[in-house]
This record gives sequence, C-alpha cells and structure tokens, in this order.
Amino acid sequence: MISTNEFRKGSKVEFKGDPYEIIDFQHVKMGRGGAIVRTKMKNMRTGSIIEETFKGGEKLNTPGLEERSMQYLYNQDNMYYFMDMENYEQSPLSVEQLGESKNFIKENMLVKVLYYGGSPITIEVPMFVELKIVKTAPGIKGDTASGGSKPAVLETGLTVKVPLHLNEGDIIKVDTRTFEYVERVK
Repeated sequence: MISTNEFRKGSKVEFKGDPYEIIDFQHVKMGRGGAIVRTKMKNMRTGSIIEETFKGGEKLNTPGLEERSMQYLYNQDNMYYFMDMENYEQSPLSVEQLGESKNFIKENMLVKVLYYGGSPITIEVPMFVELKIVKTAPGIKGDTASGGSKPAVLETGLTVKVPLHLNEGDIIKVDTRTFEYVERVK
C-alpha cells in the first residue's frame, strides 16, 4: 500500500485494476476542507495518460510488478525483442509499450523489463546511458565546453543539444529522465 502523501514522480500504483506510473502530482490544501492530491498518471499497459484527484492520506495498492534483467536484441516491424538472461526466452514489446525509453536502447544493452500479470508491459532504462554522436556540425578549434550548444543526432536517432567542441564519433553520457547531455565519455 502507498499513501497519497508518499507519491513521488515515478511511483507505481494500482488503480482500477491496472498498473500506473505517477508522472506528476500536486498537493493542494483546500480552505477548511482536507488536502487533496492532483495527479497525472500513465497507464503502464496502454501508455494512456489520465488525471485523477485523491483525498490526502488515501491509500492505493502497489502493483505486483516483477523485474527481469534482459538484453535488447533487435527491432523489427515496430516490435522490440528482449532476451531473458537466465532462461534465454525472448519477449517482444511494441513501440507504444516502450514509450520514450526506445530513444536510449541499443543492441546488447541490459535493461529491466517490467512484468505485470505474467506479461511484459514496459522497460526501465538506466538513469544515464552512453551514446555515440552520428551526426552534428563539426567542432571548431577554440570552441570551449562552456560556450554555446548545437544539435547532435545520436546512434539511436535521438537529437540532443551538445557543446560546440564535440564532433561526430564522440561518445557522450545522456540523462534518460531529462533527455539532456551530461558529459563527454573519454
């Protein structure tokens, strides 16, 4: 059980028989009445987003999620295939199930696949991933790390802003929560 007072971004709750992830929440104190919690939640099965209001202190069940460490193999026809590292079973997940996480996975990468009711529903990628720059404007001698920024396309197709001194072929660390450049990997 999780109380609405314990809600955090990324918390997982069971609501109306489905697992949800809290995207955003706001505690609101009403004049004379009790506090309420306005939440924005993402259905982990379907990817749909709903807004719901709960009474302060209301308790919800935590979903019975099972985590398995799996290796990303390949994608084909909008399906991404992952292999269980213990029994070598393959599980396909759709683009909708992956959501934004698809921008951070590359072949042979280990991720956590979340199962609900025996079926895979989504993945969790590490907080930081290292990706190679495949397309960007060339760096110019004299550009420093603290100067401006330019767009760079990474090996997964994601575009992020990077410092001017970086070039194609450089490997950078990206924050998967904010989609921002963190640092260059040597």
